[in-house]
Amino acid sequence: MTATTTPYAELKAPTTARRLLTAPTTGPLVALLLACVYFSLSTDQFLTGGNFSLIVQQVMVVGTLAIGQTLIILTAGIDLSCGAVMAFGSIMMAKMAAEGTLSPLLAIALGLAVCGGFGLLNGLLVQKIPLPPFIVTLGMLNVAFALTHIYSKEQTVTSLPGPLTALGQTFPLGHTDITYGSLVTIALFLLLAYALSSTGWGRHVYALGNSQETARLNGIRTSRLTIGIYTAAGLLYGVAALLLISRTGVGDPQAGQTDNLDSITAVVLGGTSLFGGRGSVLGTFIGVLIVGVFRNGLQLMGVASIYQTLITGVLVILAVTVDQISRKKAR
Repeated sequence: MTATTTPYAELKAPTTARRLLTAPTTGPLVALLLACVYFSLSTDQFLTGGNFSLIVQQVMVVGTLAIGQTLIILTAGIDLSCGAVMAFGSIMMAKMAAEGTLSPLLAIALGLAVCGGFGLLNGLLVQKIPLPPFIVTLGMLNVAFALTHIYSKEQTVTSLPGPLTALGQTFPLGHTDITYGSLVTIALFLLLAYALSSTGWGRHVYALGNSQETARLNGIRTSRLTIGIYTAAGLLYGVAALLLISRTGVGDPQAGQTDNLDSITAVVLGGTSLFGGRGSVLGTFIGVLIVGVFRNGLQLMGVASIYQTLITGVLVILAVTVDQISRKKAR
């Protein structure tokens, strides 16, 4: 009995180890840790509580956008309109509250609803016509961008009431100041991570990304699910709009113009496949931190911002290359 059970036990251990090593989040996590080690050795200012708090503050807006982007990419879609939709939502909230058209809380609610409406419209166009997500969201990017500048009249909105900037306030944690907005972003990551990993809805999202036809044949209402995912993503863009206002203290019509690409970068760096059905919100959180750590660390080292963009681009290409290789090996 011993001779037969021992090899079996030995076979099980490598399987578990291999599963950990090939998990989509393992590579990004190693990259994040190596980056932190490198920047810690390169500058004394990096490894401090205040700097880590600053990194989270810097990525909380893109991080919230990236949660919605993750949901859509998991279904083999993509959303190029997220930054523009967020900008329009932020301008609506800021202008209506500042001009007294609506109370601050109603202005926030309306901004969230409008962003959710953009997501709903995206989902309907993708699912009901149907049109490719790339084309739909590219068109919606231009619509939202134009509406932002028309409604704002190219003017930055200032003198905002307290409720719109409340999430930018800080509280002490030890010797470090933490913003309430950072906690909102982290809470959203935890909530969506649980929803995707531990609920029937989450399993349906992955099934939809793997094969829409197979998911439909298995009784999943793919049309309703797709529209719901795009709508949920739109609502998340509305939350990002509020976080943007709370961080900057103004309604800026020029905001968010590259945040769509930054959100896709974070999702890809976090190990989520652009082909759908593979990835996680936890991986996206790691990807967001990778972007934030690299930009912060390079800035502390005095590296020009254009080189930060260059390095981020190289990282994205490497991440997609690794995803392609892993997909081919899995076949």
